[in-house]
Amino acid sequence: MNPGGQYRPGDVISFYSVAFVSIHLGCFAVIWTGFSSQAMVLGLALYVVRIFAIGAGYHRYFAHRAFRTSRAFQFGLAFLSLTAAQRGVLWWAAKHRQHHMHSDTDGDLHSPILRGFFYAHVGWVFLLPNDATDYGLVGDLTRFRELVWIERHSYLPLAALAFSTWLIAGWPGLVIGFCWSTVALWHVTFSINSFSHIIGRRPYITGDQSRNNWLLALLTMGEGWHNNHHAYQASVRQGFRWWEFDPTFQILRVLSWLGLVWDLHVPPEAVLRGEHRLGRRVINKVADRLASSFLLELAAGQALKSGTASANLRPDELWNQIPDLDEVRRYARARLPPTPSMDEIVRATWQRLQELVSTRLVAI
Repeated sequence: MNPGGQYRPGDVISFYSVAFVSIHLGCFAVIWTGFSSQAMVLGLALYVVRIFAIGAGYHRYFAHRAFRTSRAFQFGLAFLSLTAAQRGVLWWAAKHRQHHMHSDTDGDLHSPILRGFFYAHVGWVFLLPNDATDYGLVGDLTRFRELVWIERHSYLPLAALAFSTWLIAGWPGLVIGFCWSTVALWHVTFSINSFSHIIGRRPYITGDQSRNNWLLALLTMGEGWHNNHHAYQASVRQGFRWWEFDPTFQILRVLSWLGLVWDLHVPPEAVLRGEHRLGRRVINKVADRLASSFLLELAAGQALKSGTASANLRPDELWNQIPDLDEVRRYARARLPPTPSMDEIVRATWQRLQELVSTRLVAI
């Protein structure tokens, strides 16, 4: 992808692109195969099973290790997750960990804030630079030889599933049971990367634009509580409150009663109440955003008074308008949920304001 945001032919991963488009086009084959109740039930069942596999397997276990399990059950989770047609276990976990390290900053693979909705939703998946797996980010997983093996043969579970749907329900089973459910699965999952950073509530300070979206939580069996998740990534429970629908967590609880999984990690009470202290990285990200928005407001106000286009204002014209700490504190409190780290955010924002003006790093 070039700096202007346009795709070049060499950017596209040919095989995955062809498979992605082919399964989408395969959905229209229902014109010839027709519908069947068996195929519809099969498609719905496969959607539910595989959306659970993505949430419990790819996301909460492999990407975040939010619970523990046996080596055998781990492999079973990997196999089931691979039927969702979202690349390999190690690839998925590595990309997701990279996302959390750089959420909504330049290092983020799929930020709709920086690169637009379509790119965040699906475009990033097809770019050649994103095809490689950073094994350094998943060293805890690569020590399992069976996971490395299934990563190299990630097409096998998907092919087995597609063939099984044909055996069970004929051509309608392949089209509706497999293609329809796979396409629905793709776009619902991709919506966490796109919609969940644009639409929804932000009860916790996370330093990014992650949001809780109740509709996506319903469609993904609990993955839509995205701001909760970014507030405490190691939690196996993403619906922090009783009314936040999270059946993936409830299923994992049942599995823990059966001894199949254990050490389910849940957020401390301080996190649930928003009383935990924020890390330095989050504080700095929040300060950067607050300082930039504050300075833009100052520039707009100055331009309005002077009748000058804000783009023509010099940073030194704003120097005398830099607010004191009390003003910054009022500005921050009006825009952020309460947090024990508020004073640190205020000081970091005030310092950042001065840096932005003195070094001319803000576009006015």
